Amino acid sequence: MNTRAIRAVIRKDLKVVTQSKGVMIPLIIVPVMLLVAMPALTALLPMFTDTSSFRLTELDAFIEQMPAGLQAELAGYDELQRIVALVVIYEFAPMYLMVPLMVASVIAADSFAGEKERKTLEALIYTPTTDQELFVAKLLSAWLPAMAVALIGFVLYGVTANVAAWPIMGRLFFPHVMWLVLVTWVAPAVAGLGLSTMVLVSARAQTFQEAYQIGGAIVLPMLLLVVGQATGVMYFSTGLVFVLGLALWAVDVALIRLGRRAFQRETVLIQL
Repeated sequence: MNTRAIRAVIRKDLKVVTQSKGVMIPLIIVPVMLLVAMPALTALLPMFTDTSSFRLTELDAFIEQMPAGLQAELAGYDELQRIVALVVIYEFAPMYLMVPLMVASVIAADSFAGEKERKTLEALIYTPTTDQELFVAKLLSAWLPAMAVALIGFVLYGVTANVAAWPIMGRLFFPHVMWLVLVTWVAPAVAGLGLSTMVLVSARAQTFQEAYQIGGAIVLPMLLLVVGQATGVMYFSTGLVFVLGLALWAVDVALIRLGRRAFQRETVLIQL
């Protein structure tokens, strides 16, 4: 493949994304809220709230309903520390996955359907690149920024959590090994899920908004993970996270193959 042509398409797409306020604003605000504001508030709140009655009733009852593995991991913390560790390490883990999913989905929608809306896709199709090179470039232009935001967000999340919770925890308690698997194994697969879904949706959508609205349904599986974790139905153990990533990678491969078949010059030109 012509890597020089692929890099040129990626640079062009990223330049368009960074110049669009409608795309950049949610890509900045949502990660900051999820990965900086929320962990800071969670870590600081127990210090300014009377949690005595809550710690002895609701929290203990909630933890007793959790799997034995999670109970064992929280056993080494005191009551205030358990509140912080439970939320920061476990409850926010599925919410973290919303970040690479959202970033990849937004950029992919802009890269595919947005090109149609701006009437720039036809000129790109006539460039001396193969269908495969163009398709790979479009995928990477969404996947690479999603992973960059996910990795930067992970670092900010860890720094924020450790600094804000230091008066309660008294030590560095993050990252947990489960989070390392989450960031390096599951987050890339989630980003792939977002962009591969948008590839298929954008094949029919004519505008960025239309593609993003239709493809927004992809957040439902992530929301189910959030609800499942919050209600104690499941918890993000290292083993579960690894299996989740394996399943997502399998789905990614299938969707990307379908998207590759749909992304052909002749088909795209007919839809313009």
